[in-house]
Amino acid sequence: MTAPQANGASEDDAGAQAMRPLRRLFVAAPCLLGLSSAAAAQDEPVQGAAILPHDLSPWGMFLHADVVVKVVMLGLVLASLVTWTVWLAKNIELWRAKRQARAALAALNAAQSLADAKARLGEGGDPVARLVQTAINEVRSSTRADPAALKERVSWLLERVEVAAHRRIGHGMGVIASIGATAPFVGLFGTVWGIMNSFIGISNAHTTNLAVVAPGIAEALLATALGLFAAIPAVVIYNAFARSIGGYRALLGDGSTLVMRLVSRDCEKPPIALARAAE
Repeated sequence: MTAPQANGASEDDAGAQAMRPLRRLFVAAPCLLGLSSAAAAQDEPVQGAAILPHDLSPWGMFLHADVVVKVVMLGLVLASLVTWTVWLAKNIELWRAKRQARAALAALNAAQSLADAKARLGEGGDPVARLVQTAINEVRSSTRADPAALKERVSWLLERVEVAAHRRIGHGMGVIASIGATAPFVGLFGTVWGIMNSFIGISNAHTTNLAVVAPGIAEALLATALGLFAAIPAVVIYNAFARSIGGYRALLGDGSTLVMRLVSRDCEKPPIALARAAE
């Protein structure tokens, strides 16, 4: 009985020895696959790094961007320069206009008649002086008119003078409004175009390595950043100017009220005195 058991044990040992090479192969195969994939991953960034731009600053990304994206970026930078130029010019213009209007209102408030107001304001070209001159011209043309009808006609004319002054002081506001409304969409167009080119480059390079994809996407997103850089100040400046121009028109409204007060005073005088008062 002992001899057959010994033969069986020897057969088992021989089978185990025959399986050892296969077991070693199964254990080593994953390691070999991992080494090969790691080597491929190391080679891929090296290939991608050869085509990457060395300068990833905004200026460097602009230089490496597509022609269409460059045109979009230059347009947005130009729009931003236009916005700040209009801001500076309108600030100076509004400051001067408001200062003249306040000084004219002070003189108009101290006047006792249209002739007195004309003498105080002179032949100036500011809107308040034009209000006085408009009222005087109408009074000269209506010496025998009914006072109520005269006041109504003067009121219409003064309103037109206010509208003309408001339109004149608002020149340039449409440009700022257009920049604030369209700059984000122009920047978005540059971003879409740049991302399309990045995807085409990925397809030609036959790689999806992030180091290869990221620079092109960063260049495209720079267009959106410039769009916001141009749009946000334009919107803020437009709202600030809208309030400031509204305050200037309120000053002109006060001037119209003071002129109508002088017209009402002169209408209480006899026709001959009214004509003299308007001289």
